[in-house]
Amino acid sequence: MKEDITTGRLAAGERLPPHRALAFRLGISVHTVSKAYDELRRQGLIDGHVGKGTYVLGSALPSSQPFLMERDDLGMIELSISRPLYATIHVEKMQAGLAGLSDSLHHSTYLACRPNVGLLPHREAGVSWLARCGLETTAASVIMTNGVSHGMATALASVVRPGETVVTEMVAHHLIISLSSYLGIRLQGLALDHEGILPEAFEAACRQQKVKALFTVPTIANPMVTIMSEERRKQIVAIARRHDVVIIEDDAWGPLIENRPRPLSAMAPERSIYLTSFTKCTLPGLRTGYLVAPENLIPTITGRLIVFSWMATPLISELASRWIADGTADELVAWQRRELGARHAIVTEAMGDLDWQGHPQSLHFWLRLPGDWDAGRLVEHAKALGVAVAPSQPFLAPNSSQIRGVRVAVGGARDPARFRQGLTILRDLLKRPPESLLQTL
Repeated sequence: MKEDITTGRLAAGERLPPHRALAFRLGISVHTVSKAYDELRRQGLIDGHVGKGTYVLGSALPSSQPFLMERDDLGMIELSISRPLYATIHVEKMQAGLAGLSDSLHHSTYLACRPNVGLLPHREAGVSWLARCGLETTAASVIMTNGVSHGMATALASVVRPGETVVTEMVAHHLIISLSSYLGIRLQGLALDHEGILPEAFEAACRQQKVKALFTVPTIANPMVTIMSEERRKQIVAIARRHDVVIIEDDAWGPLIENRPRPLSAMAPERSIYLTSFTKCTLPGLRTGYLVAPENLIPTITGRLIVFSWMATPLISELASRWIADGTADELVAWQRRELGARHAIVTEAMGDLDWQGHPQSLHFWLRLPGDWDAGRLVEHAKALGVAVAPSQPFLAPNSSQIRGVRVAVGGARDPARFRQGLTILRDLLKRPPESLLQTL
């Protein structure tokens, strides 16, 4: 089939036969046909959706790279990695964007190695994008980063010294846990409810010791998908001001989440470092983002940035800036919202009455485990049945107790039918008591 597509015998736009019909015609199994179709999708030669059929894209789109992300997991339904959904539109936009760069790129984008905070046009474009996130700022307060992870390391190293204390959600972003360990920072988890950090837990921690910084994900917290209300955010800000705590706010989803409260950084700009990027709301390869900080912290943050990476990659920042200006970034965010909404409709249907917490615009949901199930056992049993989910252990702050839950990604399995199949396997597992792995197999 690949040869027929590349030679033109199968024309772009031609509809391919259903899996079962082709299997019957060739005298092979439906499973074999499905694997062939999956491989053609990964190579960008075909595309389609359940109920609409499968169509040839043609050899003009040889963009295999985005479609290779599942190659190492052949046979495994990937529900463990929280990443955005993707389709042909992302390949087309990236190819067009790169072609545009080659035709009209100003030499300063690839010759300049200063300013370290990023080129001024890129930071000015960032001001426009940050307004979409609910944060009004100026270019002087914006620093370009290679994504939120880069910004997180830069921010922590700028305001916290080894041995000092940072507080965060008790069930936290896994990178803050490992990063604190690398930097020699004392990390303490704070008790949560359905909105996130409890104000009384934050207050108590500040009274017991000197807390240097609060790291938090107040909007669609990873992994528990909580959203902090406006009133809760005001309470957290008041405590931070009372005890002189710097707030580091991770808003990786950017404008993807509609109708959410203002960022903490908009309420307390004088003590907040705000982080966002394009990798979660548009596509993973657009690895650029923004760090927004008060004026008094800019010199220190710039110094740490120089040590870690000198400056963010201007070429990628240029592409993001162009996409902001021409509407491509907004278009991809809107596409992501629609596709995530469709995935969460599948979750609602497939997971039935199980105890889970999600949001129609989140890249994952949190599944609480019933009965005698624990996270380690479920991960092991699910893997044996061909499904990968993320256990709770990597998300637990050092002082946290074990919790019975797993994070389930909605964007790892590209095919909706395969995604539904993975959820069905999880649901069926949890409907019965845990057995030995040998019995399950």
